[in-house]
Amino acid sequence: MADEQKPGGSEAPSPPAGEGAKPPAKPAADAAKPPPPKPAAPPKPPATMAATPWDSALARSVKERFGDGILATSTYLGQDFVVTKPDSAMPVLEYLKLDADFDYLVDITAVDWPKRAERFDLVYIVYSFPHNQRVRIKVQIADGFEPRTATGVHLTANWLEREVFDMFGIRFAGHPDLRRILMPEDWQGYPLRKDYGILQQDVRWVQENLGIESGQ
Repeated sequence: MADEQKPGGSEAPSPPAGEGAKPPAKPAADAAKPPPPKPAAPPKPPATMAATPWDSALARSVKERFGDGILATSTYLGQDFVVTKPDSAMPVLEYLKLDADFDYLVDITAVDWPKRAERFDLVYIVYSFPHNQRVRIKVQIADGFEPRTATGVHLTANWLEREVFDMFGIRFAGHPDLRRILMPEDWQGYPLRKDYGILQQDVRWVQENLGIESGQ
């Protein structure tokens, strides 16, 4: 009697002797991986400040009033500058206060350019409440030059000039009380000069007054 077939059809044929089941194919994910992305390039340094000429009624009036005492009127990103000769800075400040409503002295600061013959940019920032406008008066001076104090025009120049003296060593001729305002009176050196490194602090003062070898 012939063998009976099982319901549902004949059995699947067995693989030939000696042959095992083939391994499954590798998934596509195991294919060659793409190279890692390159690191992002470092950001480019900001472009050098490129001021453009400032032409306005105020700029023209200052140039007409002070003539060759004004070296330039320029603007950069909405900041308006009047560059003057050192002897013209105080007359310009006084004119802006009394005749142009710039009666608030915001700040006096400096920028150190140690490789330049006129080492410092001395900057006065004044503000007009009626016009909601700031103007900067900038003067280039050599190390050792003593600009005239602005305390006769703005009383607030007293402390602001003391800070510039304390940090940069710029002395103001005629200042009523020129002494340090942030650092101890007997501190040596001027911390915001570019040749005054952070490790170049007054070690003697630190040792004598704080009782430690170094503040670093």
